[in-house]
Amino acid sequence: MTSKYNSEIHHRRSIRFQDYDYAKEGLYFVTINCHERQCLFGTISDNVMQLNDAGKVAYQCWRDIPIHFPHVQLHPFVIMPDHVHGILEIIENPNSTKGRNEFQKIIPKSIGSIIRGFKIGVTKWFREHHPDDFPIGIPIWQRNYYEHIIRNEMAYHNIVKYIQDNPAKWEKK
Repeated sequence: MTSKYNSEIHHRRSIRFQDYDYAKEGLYFVTINCHERQCLFGTISDNVMQLNDAGKVAYQCWRDIPIHFPHVQLHPFVIMPDHVHGILEIIENPNSTKGRNEFQKIIPKSIGSIIRGFKIGVTKWFREHHPDDFPIGIPIWQRNYYEHIIRNEMAYHNIVKYIQDNPAKWEKK
């Protein structure tokens, strides 16, 4: 039996801004890592990402975000061997909470719910196509995700450049 989060005993803290509305219109740069940074989505060769089948599924799941969340527009993104970088724009969201996001609550149509849906889609494919390697209980994704609220045009352009240059920087690790 799984117990609910209790701040008195679990001592986890959210990496989100406590009073920020993550369903609010705006641009968000997100990074989603594979569990233990496993290279599940392909390889990089000559500074170009070569997607394997799982990488192609992750790519399509990302491309399908606006189908499931029509209030979201996609901006540049890249599927890397062990993570995903992308910019999501929330537009005209009447479900913005305009209030505090409590720890571990998924607000409908928020960045958290969008990332959750993406992770579920990719995980479902892994469970169906690689059940021996990824049975239920074996994680595909690192817990949580990283997000950065893009606040101005200069930051946007810097992040776009970072996304575009990411495959070329991979081999320099």
